[in-house]
Amino acid sequence: MKIILASQSPRRRELLERMGITDFKVIPARGEEIATRTLTTDQLVEELSRRKCAEVAALRPKDLVIAADTMVFVNNRALGKPHSEEEAARMLAALSGRLHTVYTGVTVSLEGKTITSHEMTSVRFRTLAQADIIRYIATGEPMDKAGAYGIQGYGSVLVESISGDFYNVMGLPVCRLARMLARFGIDTLALAAEKEQRL
Repeated sequence: MKIILASQSPRRRELLERMGITDFKVIPARGEEIATRTLTTDQLVEELSRRKCAEVAALRPKDLVIAADTMVFVNNRALGKPHSEEEAARMLAALSGRLHTVYTGVTVSLEGKTITSHEMTSVRFRTLAQADIIRYIATGEPMDKAGAYGIQGYGSVLVESISGDFYNVMGLPVCRLARMLARFGIDTLALAAEKEQRL
């Protein structure tokens, strides 16, 4: 059995490695992220992660597949990845001085057994001047991230407070995922200990 990460996100790869999982293969899901409008926020991210997982699991039925989908919501409006610097500026202006929520759906699948869950984290931005927004966009960091910011990068200076799983905001709730993997017989702390002993 091989562990497959159904995502090309470098942050999710990094977080899996931080959990002690170093022997895994990346096979990104390619399907369109089309969601059912009637779903609640938590149901939405769970459904999207399930679809990604099912797509890759169909290609690798004997392997354990991990898939995730992260979305940012402010005032009940979903903020995906910006398609332009203008859109990134609008997103950051919408987040300025406000509390928003970050939801991640996570699905793990192996040989027909599938577990899906989600995590929610609340994040408050400080009030941003237009100059702050322009300078942050100039770093290039917002352009491939949901909500147009990366909490683990330069975007950290925009975050005033956070309630919940920090890693969820990066795109993978590692504590929840570790508990899910344990149900498939994978002990991430044991893997981490083995990794450190090899060094």
